[in-house]
Amino acid sequence: MATARFPGKSVDVAATNWTAPAPGRPLCVNGTPWMLYLLEECVDNVWEYCSVVIGLISMFCFLLSTLPQVYEAYRNGKVEEAMSFGFLFFLFSGDVTSFAGCYLTSQLPIQVVTVVFYIFTDLILISQFLYYKIKNSSSRKSPVLKWLCFTWCGAATLVLLALPKFIIDNSATLDAQSPTTSKSVEITGYICGYLASVFYLCSRFPQLYKNFQRQSTEGTSYLLFALAMMGNGTYGLSVIVVLPALRGSKQTFLIKHLAWLIGSLGVLILDFFVTAQFIMYRKNNSSKSGTLLSVPEVEPLLCDEEELSVL
Repeated sequence: MATARFPGKSVDVAATNWTAPAPGRPLCVNGTPWMLYLLEECVDNVWEYCSVVIGLISMFCFLLSTLPQVYEAYRNGKVEEAMSFGFLFFLFSGDVTSFAGCYLTSQLPIQVVTVVFYIFTDLILISQFLYYKIKNSSSRKSPVLKWLCFTWCGAATLVLLALPKFIIDNSATLDAQSPTTSKSVEITGYICGYLASVFYLCSRFPQLYKNFQRQSTEGTSYLLFALAMMGNGTYGLSVIVVLPALRGSKQTFLIKHLAWLIGSLGVLILDFFVTAQFIMYRKNNSSKSGTLLSVPEVEPLLCDEEELSVL
């Protein structure tokens, strides 16, 4: 999940569009007003505009990607059989390190809030996984388990609601640091970006193995991977689209976004393999569902035939 600064936000692109009528208060002369207000983005040409819009589409896809799986887990009730815990763990690790990269590289407030939402949905998925694993392995229902799950989700929600404000309030402290310290902090942030990319890439392999081992994708929502593919694809496109508008070095710009590009495009390729598994195992899923549906209807008929034969 790419959480780097929007590709259009670059001093190489829009440096000439800023004037300073007041100390510390730059003004974008020819920029799009709503982008300037919402994203602090000075956009004055079609390439930058398309890049930012595609970036927003990418972010929206990622925001929605985990919700279908949350519903599927709630409906199915056997998420521990369908999902790999390694997939959830690496996904959560990637979002946490991506959050650290956002903070250390002074990303936009909207991106901080977005990555916090990613972490929140990761915690819901992990909580569902652990809840159903304990519930399905236990011989009797325990109301304490349900209350513990609700308490955990409530506490995590409160913490994550307060976290964006804390991060945004402290971003000014990072900006006020000395150039040397600021540079080292920024490098650390980009290292976190590379770590996040590695975690995202690693997240797909446990799930691919889990699906191969079961020869089925039942219990997992394809929308999780389809929306992730759309998000990763549109993120890469948003970086490419802005390249013609750059007035500075294209190589430097790509290097700054390389960590997130590797993660996004690498996961996109792996999700094609997940898609292939959904297609290959589709018959297995339908045959299992058909068997489960046919048992209640066939069983009484078999019993009646056995009774008649005895008579």
